[in-house]
Amino acid sequence: MDESGLGQIDALDESVPPASLWREAGRKLVRRPSFIVAAVMILIVVAVTCFPGLFASGDPNSGCFLASRFGGPSAGHPLGFDQQGCDIYTRIIHGARPSVLVGALTMLTVLLLGGTVGALAGWRGGWLDAILSRLGDIFYAIPTVLAALVFLNSQKDRSGVVMVVLVIAAFAWPQMARITRGAVLAVKNADFVTAARALGVSNRRILVSHVLPNAAAPMIVTATVSLGTYIVLEATLSFLGLGLPLTMHSWGSQISAAQGLIRTHPEQLLWPSAALALTVLAFIMLGDAVRDALDPKARR
Repeated sequence: MDESGLGQIDALDESVPPASLWREAGRKLVRRPSFIVAAVMILIVVAVTCFPGLFASGDPNSGCFLASRFGGPSAGHPLGFDQQGCDIYTRIIHGARPSVLVGALTMLTVLLLGGTVGALAGWRGGWLDAILSRLGDIFYAIPTVLAALVFLNSQKDRSGVVMVVLVIAAFAWPQMARITRGAVLAVKNADFVTAARALGVSNRRILVSHVLPNAAAPMIVTATVSLGTYIVLEATLSFLGLGLPLTMHSWGSQISAAQGLIRTHPEQLLWPSAALALTVLAFIMLGDAVRDALDPKARR
């Protein structure tokens, strides 16, 4: 066989992802120190989010005594007390649940909405692709934070978790739609898709069973990195007084309450800010590690 024929065979082999793609990615991930560190940090955050009572026995809504106001660390209170005499450590532990919950639910909503729109646009093409793409461009041009501020400011009371999730997802889905559309366009003309069509497999089954699994890598990377962004968005909205209710003690509301004490008691602002920053950093590190492991150029 001549060199041109060998080149065509190599091109066909590269057009179809290997069956062990995820296994190879897993092997690469476990050898990356950044992934191990990020995974451990995320496991701790998840454990604190799901079982805050295991890490802090106190109640963030009670046990506040003005006599302990601005008190330093003591037995059972490693971070001291805030301006209301409440245990800072307990509030930070219980503040992980609303912040991470909003981020995770927003990520799932964006993945579902943006993934569906992007998959339909890339798979169908034509007029449907044009309409969905222009619709995505309109929403993409609107800053998510500004849109959320305008909408939530029109509400009489502070919004709950569901409202904050829906507002953020309503203006954050275009990025996921673009990523999904590009991935589907890159896969839908591959040889294994053509072979499935030749065998009489329905378009719906081809899309669900063949195209989307092979286009999932960029979607997973985007979702992982975006999760940290959505946690920051929730903190921003709560900091501005338009996010979650004060009774939920999210990190954003704790930072807002301590902003006026930055000169006299900077530790009041330091601890919730550190919890927020480390959580976001963990998801960004995880997303970078997953991206490098799933990068086709890196695999070659």
